[in-house]
Amino acid sequence: MPAYAFEALTAAGQTEKGLLEADTARAARSLLRGRGLVPLSVEPASATSGAAGGGTGLNRTLWASKVFNAAALAVWTRQLAGLVSSGLPLERALAALTDEAEDPRQRHLMATLRAEVNGGSTFARALAQHPREFSDVYAAVIAAGEQSGALAAVLDNLADDLEARETLKGKLIGASLYPAIVSLVAVVIVLFLVTYVVPQVASVFAGSKRTLPFLTVAMLAISDAVRHWGWLGLLLLVAGSAGLVVARRQEALRLRMDAAWLRLPLVGRLARGYNAARFAATLAMLAGAGVPILKALHTAADTLHNRAMRADALDALVLVREGSPLASALAGKKRFPGLLAMFARLGEQTGQLPVMLQRAAQQLGNEVQRRAMQMATILEPLLIVAMGGVVMLIVLAVLMPIIQLNQLVN
Repeated sequence: MPAYAFEALTAAGQTEKGLLEADTARAARSLLRGRGLVPLSVEPASATSGAAGGGTGLNRTLWASKVFNAAALAVWTRQLAGLVSSGLPLERALAALTDEAEDPRQRHLMATLRAEVNGGSTFARALAQHPREFSDVYAAVIAAGEQSGALAAVLDNLADDLEARETLKGKLIGASLYPAIVSLVAVVIVLFLVTYVVPQVASVFAGSKRTLPFLTVAMLAISDAVRHWGWLGLLLLVAGSAGLVVARRQEALRLRMDAAWLRLPLVGRLARGYNAARFAATLAMLAGAGVPILKALHTAADTLHNRAMRADALDALVLVREGSPLASALAGKKRFPGLLAMFARLGEQTGQLPVMLQRAAQQLGNEVQRRAMQMATILEPLLIVAMGGVVMLIVLAVLMPIIQLNQLVN
């Protein structure tokens, strides 16, 4: 039965919005009148799926957030998998999740999905109607699960993948959070000392005809430059960031920049490992769901943010299409870790490619976490030492004239 989004007036003159199921819009209006409501508008839920996001037109497109964030999508997928695996039909499972949803936008989206499924659409096709919420990979895995009749198992695997991806991302963010906070605090403290404390010292010794120490003179020059030209530096920083964003929209330039990023000593290895782990996990999930290997490779390549590695993955796809084994195709792409090609070869030899690719994804993810924690462990004391060194130079620049003056008095 289709779902309709309505807006109606109560007997007290208040506006009420919500969803209801009816065969037609006329039947929906009749149901509203039966509740004592005066219908103002009744529209199919699929036609208004973004209305709950706030605003209309361009404003809604620019500012409306996604209904499901990554963590919420993983939880929702796990709940749906549990209901379907218990034997509940998909339509009833969606109805149960719609009734339990606390967020009106989530309730609206799930009612829309249920209405499309009730209308004869496959679940994958219904998901594909909302690309903002469900990626191509998500819809492709669901489609494979529906075709194979193992939707519950596929949903479980999909939830596992989403949770593992969020865990890896969370650990990487956690490893970089402390160094970022220390760097920010250091910059704020240094700017305060340079723009406020150092000029105060300069005013004290302004009338003195004695030669100031070189460190003090240099610090006063830096302070003067920051106070008079700091706005220009900030403007150049903003302009440079905006220019970088615009430049990365040029595909050829972004490809070269991403390739250069992979060649960096420490960060490059982290980027290679993270992208390879994501690629392997997606490929394993798609292959395990029964998606043809060529389509799985193309979809997994689209999940790579690094354009250089995406180009290598698409080149490997061409080789596989021409008859080359997956392991050989990946082994020829040096941007992908050799571990991935090794596990792919074992999977092809044993006939357990999805399992081996998943193991490769786990090992690559663990390696990324280990390297990230090592970098964070090294950066933390280095940043503290660097911050202490800069503050010490500023303090010495302030104290050295005072020490000289005290020696003259004595």
